[in-house]
Amino acid sequence: MLLARAEGRGERFYSMSSQILTERKRYYEVLQKVQHSSGDITEWLDWFILWLKNAMLAIENTTEKILNKGKFWKLYENTSISERLRLILNKLFDGFKGKMQTSKWAKITKTSSDTALRDIKDLVEKGILQRTEAGGRNANYELVDFKIE
Repeated sequence: MLLARAEGRGERFYSMSSQILTERKRYYEVLQKVQHSSGDITEWLDWFILWLKNAMLAIENTTEKILNKGKFWKLYENTSISERLRLILNKLFDGFKGKMQTSKWAKITKTSSDTALRDIKDLVEKGILQRTEAGGRNANYELVDFKIE
């Protein structure tokens, strides 16, 4: 609260509560320890500063992803990309968990495996997707690294 007041504005671009949620166990451990100590809050302050740093890094990462996604769509604004492909690309940009395979593509887009494979090949040809190095029974695909300056 004091940190927020010291900033002198009502809005913040980092989330204190979401960072606490990601480190909830440690938060409660440190809080419990400090509450039952002789009044030394050094460990709490150390944790809080680290937490604040992590919150800032998290928002920096999120902002970078948003900017890269916007730059990607600007770069490909004149490229023919169907709504179905836009759906998948946005999922990939937004942090799709797991490996993207033809079967998952087909399930998400509610199309056949053949259509999903054609979609994937189209995006590979356009330089938007690439096959991953990971081996295995099924091919996995990911976005080409779009750190656009």
